[in-house]
Amino acid sequence: MARWTGEWLQTLSSGGATTQEPPRWPGERLGLPQRGPRAVAGTGRRFLALLGDLVLASLLTAIFTRPDYSDLAAMQEHNLWALATWAVITVVPVTFFGFTPGMALTGIRVARLDGVAVVGLWRAALRCVLTFFIIPAAVRNADNRGWHDRLTNTVVVTMR
Repeated sequence: MARWTGEWLQTLSSGGATTQEPPRWPGERLGLPQRGPRAVAGTGRRFLALLGDLVLASLLTAIFTRPDYSDLAAMQEHNLWALATWAVITVVPVTFFGFTPGMALTGIRVARLDGVAVVGLWRAALRCVLTFFIIPAAVRNADNRGWHDRLTNTVVVTMR
């Protein structure tokens, strides 16, 4: 159960007593540096990357489908296509390269904790689905890893 809910639930169930010291910086327990390349990416960069991906998905969708703000059905269709576009520009690049276009702009990438270079399709797809639901990506632990990172054994790190 702890893998799914994270360390915060273990802390609550033990009455707040922990036997482990809190890390001095996000990623210390994972063996990652405090600053520079391979350090855990901050929330601001991650949010900007997501925002960049959402804007790119909207712009790409607007090329092929015209949003008609007065027609609810047309807007629903446009939004579904934008969501599908966002999923594609999120899953495909992360599967093979470890970053989305927005992540590339902000200088961050997804890395596996087991050292394998390629994130892989199932991890990228699961991260995308959980990011869509917002809460799994927003609830973070001391290493700045959301539920989607912990479930897929990944971490978002800086590239530069």
